[in-house]
Amino acid sequence: MQSHKSTMALASFAAALDSTTLPGEVRQKLGWLLLDHLRVCSIGARLPWSDWSRRYVGLVGRAGPSHVLFSAETLNPQHATFLNVAYGSSFDGDDTHVGAMLHPGVAVWSSALAIAEHTGASGPNVLAAVVAGYETTIRIGLAVQPSHFKRGFQSTGTCDGFGTAVAAGRLLFRGKDAECRIAEAMGLAGGYASGVAQFYYSGASAKRIQAAHSAESGVAAALLAEQGYSGPVDIIEGAGGFAKAYADGWDPTAIEDGLGQRFHLMDVLVKSHAAAARVAAGIDGMLALRQEQGFSGDDIVSMELGIPRIIQGRLTNPHPVDLQAAQMCLPFSVALASKVVLRPGRIPTLSVADFEAGLSDRSLHAIEEHIMIALDDEVEAASNELSTAVRVSVTLRDGRKLSKLVAAPKGSPSLPFTGAEHEARFTQELSSRVPDKVCSEIVAMSENLDQLDPRWLGRTLIGAAI
Repeated sequence: MQSHKSTMALASFAAALDSTTLPGEVRQKLGWLLLDHLRVCSIGARLPWSDWSRRYVGLVGRAGPSHVLFSAETLNPQHATFLNVAYGSSFDGDDTHVGAMLHPGVAVWSSALAIAEHTGASGPNVLAAVVAGYETTIRIGLAVQPSHFKRGFQSTGTCDGFGTAVAAGRLLFRGKDAECRIAEAMGLAGGYASGVAQFYYSGASAKRIQAAHSAESGVAAALLAEQGYSGPVDIIEGAGGFAKAYADGWDPTAIEDGLGQRFHLMDVLVKSHAAAARVAAGIDGMLALRQEQGFSGDDIVSMELGIPRIIQGRLTNPHPVDLQAAQMCLPFSVALASKVVLRPGRIPTLSVADFEAGLSDRSLHAIEEHIMIALDDEVEAASNELSTAVRVSVTLRDGRKLSKLVAAPKGSPSLPFTGAEHEARFTQELSSRVPDKVCSEIVAMSENLDQLDPRWLGRTLIGAAI
């Protein structure tokens, strides 16, 4: 029987990774992901639940060298990670790997930047840490899905901790024992995993900090390993390890095959909407039909949404109980897209404010009442680990019957934002905080990540008002 040592494989990859060997396309994608990370953190930092996180960290946090984004405050790397991840994950706009069913970037970038300030790491080492964190998070997620999801876990809350332990470990541990120390940090991180996803059914704001908790746990694990603690170096594959405890079945080849040659971060989706990635195609489908055919939600008599089996249940229950549930609800999101104001010349985007307003719009509930959800073989065939397809079909009061199948939403690997679009989205948001010159300097840095300087970035964003 073939022996798999998935934990050590990931640790060895992280310890040995030389950022100078990364393909140009990987570097380019990482630059865009950094801009998107800062963009979503900027938006999220203004939302009310980020105030809750700031008050919490004010109680438990201790000063240190790591910057809180858009603030003069510096904290220890664990709590700086928590707060910056809380900003970035606060409105469901952070980057996503669809097949792994998780949000890797907000955790990996936040932890790597915080630990880099703690250690004084250079740009190339930060780059290596970020790549190792992305690959660890995504590969573990791919290995345990879909049974992990079906058993009731949200993999952002479970797998992000491994990724941040690896990213932090890559910056903390050098020399011939680095591989073992990173694996021990992963072993400790496994003890923090939770990710129970009852909020899909009951609502609540817990999801907004699940990534933050997982990410800070991975950083804590690496810092504990630095002080002498050790975790099991077979935490993924062991008899009592993560894979067997958290999934009915798992695929170790998803972790080990192509490690160092095949970069799954290239498959990360960047979002257009403040909504779950798996409902985005439905939103895009409704918006496209409206732009092409000129109708609104008031003109709809009935609607059918063709879906793949993977989203049936958790993401298809109508009448969400709160804002978080609304952002993860396909029928509500598509109903909202049928009513939102379309502005000529602008890519339509559903914001948190749109979802908040929609919750009090009783006409959306009426539209939901006339939505039928159906499994669709063609949609099933179009869905994969890179994107989730949805077919939107409507019958209008004037008798027209319209339909559109969206195989992949905007921002997915097959329909990505261009470099110019990434820069425009970043600048549009960050120019509300810092001068255009600073935006240009950060964009230039994203195009040459060897020059990434976390301390400069933190200082540059000081005074960017919340």
